[in-house]
Amino acid sequence: MNNDNMIHDLSTVALDQDGHLCDHSIWTPAIAQQLANTLDVVLETEHLQILQQVRAFFDKFNHAPATRPLIKWLQKTLPTHDISNQKLQQLFNTGLVARHVNRLAGLPKPPNCL
Repeated sequence: MNNDNMIHDLSTVALDQDGHLCDHSIWTPAIAQQLANTLDVVLETEHLQILQQVRAFFDKFNHAPATRPLIKWLQKTLPTHDISNQKLQQLFNTGLVARHVNRLAGLPKPPNCL
């Protein structure tokens, strides 16, 4: 998919007060990496597969997943990744897994997150 109009620079993208994209439809892996830079995370294939599944959850259920549903969804959709809260904390370098995984996936903050 070669789209020359794809946005690669966060400085031209609208973010809400919590650093989430205002328009989740403009998300790209390049934007995800720029968001991940704030957590000192370099996105590898596994990270991107997780972020794609978080986006699939959002598309299916029309809301950003909180931690428990997120982990259950990832365990079901990525069974070979051995997903747990601890693994997600490690991969994404944060204790606020649902909040930051949704943010990196270009999605709104889950409703119950602080």
